[in-house]
Amino acid sequence: MNWIVNLFTGSGVGPTVMYLAISIFAGLLLGKIKVKGVSLGITWVLFVGILVSALGVSLNHDMLHILKEFGLILFVVAVGLQVGPGFFRSFKKGGLAMNLMALVNVALGVVITIIISKVAHQDLADMAGVYTGAITNTPGLSAAQQAVNDLGIDGAADRLAAGYAVAYPLAVVGMIMTCILLRPLCRIDLKKEPSREDMLEPQSAKQATPTSQRHKVNLIPIFVIIAVGIIVGSIPIPVGMKAPVKLGLAGGPLVVSIIGSWLGVRKGWFTTDFTDSHGVWMLREVGIALFLAGVGLGAGGQFMATVQEHYMWVVYGVIITVVPPILIGLFGRLVLKMNYYTLMGFIGGSHTDPPTLAFANTLAPEGCKLPNMGYATVYPLTMFLRIFSAQLLVLLAV
Repeated sequence: MNWIVNLFTGSGVGPTVMYLAISIFAGLLLGKIKVKGVSLGITWVLFVGILVSALGVSLNHDMLHILKEFGLILFVVAVGLQVGPGFFRSFKKGGLAMNLMALVNVALGVVITIIISKVAHQDLADMAGVYTGAITNTPGLSAAQQAVNDLGIDGAADRLAAGYAVAYPLAVVGMIMTCILLRPLCRIDLKKEPSREDMLEPQSAKQATPTSQRHKVNLIPIFVIIAVGIIVGSIPIPVGMKAPVKLGLAGGPLVVSIIGSWLGVRKGWFTTDFTDSHGVWMLREVGIALFLAGVGLGAGGQFMATVQEHYMWVVYGVIITVVPPILIGLFGRLVLKMNYYTLMGFIGGSHTDPPTLAFANTLAPEGCKLPNMGYATVYPLTMFLRIFSAQLLVLLAV
């Protein structure tokens, strides 16, 4: 019976994939549970992963990291393919205003982080880690760690990672709860909320596709987009600081997939029946599930110990997570009269948080693309600003 013991206690490929699968299917099952009509949906995958990891299971962390990042890439590429054909049209329907709101949202988060550092007498470099976790931005964490390494600050990279790990799980819940809280604050009735806007390509722009071809997915453009996106995301962008910024493994593929799907439909290389196919939807769901399970399984082992040592970081993280999107969300709904589904996508995109988008998609009616559009409209700029701001906090700490 040694093979059973090795399967559950080993740290090879098999046990890692098995625990990943357990986290996903158990999380998806729990996601079907609703309390007063509200469910956290696929976000449960994250919490099951944390629980499994906290039990002390052995995992191959290198493989887990690869699967997590690949899942995130699949997710953002699928989102980009779905919204790309109508992405640039969306700027005529409030895209510029949403990006300005995203800029203010980022600025609020940075200002709140600095204020907490001053008032609570916390090292700003440590708070930079809490900030990246509170905005669920892994590339920002990596950029901040690179900055402290370049500056030669001993032990700062590990403390940044600890702050990120503590703040991240509740940040996911906090943004979803923000979306839920905006409903009573703004008196939103989902039954009366429009689920479609003229933000997509008109029906006449769609090319006729034989019925037998509608459910087939051409994988060639998808993997071309992934390869080119990773190259684009790796390009260093000088910003006059000690370290350049990059779009990263998520931002690069998203930008390329948006441009690729928009250009591909215009040039007739493929149709909107491809970009909005069941296959692309499946890629999106598989990608986010792999990402959330990977984050949970990677964070759970040290999560409780870090919380016990730095429990106030959890509180600070919640403040950084919740205050900016509530203020910006109220402004967007009450002043700009933004559609609620678009607003939820905006909140997810302005925090580079895929779980919030996943939650918005579960709440939106079938066929509603507004959450994806709101997410993708602000994600590229937000990703750049989050990476830049995380490095800025570290430099201000010196």
